[in-house]
Amino acid sequence: MTPRLLQVDNFTPTRRTPWGGSRIAGALKRDLLHGVADGVVGESWEFSVEPDFPSQLRDGSGTLASWIASERAAVLGCEGDDGRPSTALLVKLLDTSDELSVQIHPADDDPLLRHGESGKPECWYAVDAQPGAGVYLGLAEGVTREALAGALRAGADISPMLGFVPVTVGDFLLIEAGTAHAIGRGLTLVEPQRVLPGCRGLTYRYWDWNRRYDADGRADPRGQPRTLHVDEALSVTRWDAPRGSALLDGCRLRAGAPELRGAPTWTSLCGRDDGLRSEHLHVARLHGTGTIELPDWDSLRAVTVLDGVVRIGGVTIARGQTAALRARPAILGATLEGAHAIVSAAY
Repeated sequence: MTPRLLQVDNFTPTRRTPWGGSRIAGALKRDLLHGVADGVVGESWEFSVEPDFPSQLRDGSGTLASWIASERAAVLGCEGDDGRPSTALLVKLLDTSDELSVQIHPADDDPLLRHGESGKPECWYAVDAQPGAGVYLGLAEGVTREALAGALRAGADISPMLGFVPVTVGDFLLIEAGTAHAIGRGLTLVEPQRVLPGCRGLTYRYWDWNRRYDADGRADPRGQPRTLHVDEALSVTRWDAPRGSALLDGCRLRAGAPELRGAPTWTSLCGRDDGLRSEHLHVARLHGTGTIELPDWDSLRAVTVLDGVVRIGGVTIARGQTAALRARPAILGATLEGAHAIVSAAY
């Protein structure tokens, strides 16, 4: 009945994330790790049933996926009621020392999707932001399909054709299907995503800053570029979507820096009822000191602690750790000690 702590070092190999930074290993998880090669971690798969990077239970008793399978109805709650064999939730920590490629995700009903593929709605919560950091989001005013396609095929710098959004700690951005996006340098983010169980969430890559890499994934002007998916990316782009401030009005929530010593506070960031409207993800922020009652979402939840300590059901979740909370019966009481955490679930 207690929360299940997950492994703390489920890291993507650095060859896959040449843009990775040092803040996940060097700051957020420093007290939990016993040495990480060169300290560079781009992605930490905090809560995952994905076969490539599955989360292990911290006590060594198996994987997150096997625990879910052993008590599917009680662990999943409403996700299981909908017939899902496992959770659609995926939560990562990201840390960047360089820009990521410019990407886009299709909708679940896109005709390009094949059997075993799904869209990948996602969102970003800023844990740390260096001065001048930001993300590229949506298209700039006046950019047409013809103009973007021509620039991509010419190998031109397309960053002026994208909207750039400065980011500070506490900013939350919801990335819907059909929206071009790229995470800039100098950011540490929590990234909840929704990937349908048994499917591969698709990402199409427009452009990768004309970079080249050697066989180990290191930047090398004599190396090879990453694979791009220009035709697919252009085909799923929402050309009629809002741009500029109109886009941000519907996809950005600025929660501000967390108060670690203030009264315990729960803030909904996105969902069907509170915060930004999302049909796929429910995400909230928890911060402060004291005891608080958590809402009953009737779903499997991931609690990712970013500062201080959160105690739930007799389990201590420390800075840099993620725990899984079963849906039924729901564990609702939490004690916070200088805490800052993100709680995530999938619909």
